[in-house]
Amino acid sequence: MLCGFHLCAQQKIPHRILILGDSISAGYGIPNGTGWVNLLHDHLKKNNYQFTLFNSSISGETSAGGKVRLAKLLEQHQPNIVILELGANDALRGFPLDTSYQNLLQIIQMSQAKNAQVLILGMKIPSNYGPEYTAQFANMYVDLSKKTQSKLVPFFFEGIAAKREYFQDDGIHPNQSAQVILLNNMLPVFKKLLQ
Repeated sequence: MLCGFHLCAQQKIPHRILILGDSISAGYGIPNGTGWVNLLHDHLKKNNYQFTLFNSSISGETSAGGKVRLAKLLEQHQPNIVILELGANDALRGFPLDTSYQNLLQIIQMSQAKNAQVLILGMKIPSNYGPEYTAQFANMYVDLSKKTQSKLVPFFFEGIAAKREYFQDDGIHPNQSAQVILLNNMLPVFKKLLQ
């Protein structure tokens, strides 16, 4: 899914925002226009930001897939902010954490090399993956943030993870009512990049 939004407002320099994510950011299973990315667009518009927002999220995307697509996306959209929401599908498929870490690190470094700031939307995985893997997965995002001086939302699913009513029937994908919580989880950190 790729969509661009333009509007004129108070800032001199428009923000060019690229979202590189998976089904969570692509709005899987919910009505079109109701995902957290759409809510972010509406929030920015309401608050008179000048911006272009490109949602390049794909359901099922892995860190490897995002890395492969990124160079073209950076060239095409020239973002000054990249929101990175990848890694969960790597864990679901049992990929080695070292591989995921290196892929995500390269995505961040490629973005920064093009003068884009990066916001990492961190994830956690269920405890049934084992305590060691679960802890290492969550810490991966913290380590990436520190290593690259990137902004971090430690847990994008904060406030919904343990509440079944916020998920679709598959128990994996957030439903429509969860989207505003996801937005509110990332907004405080994201706004620091807009300043």
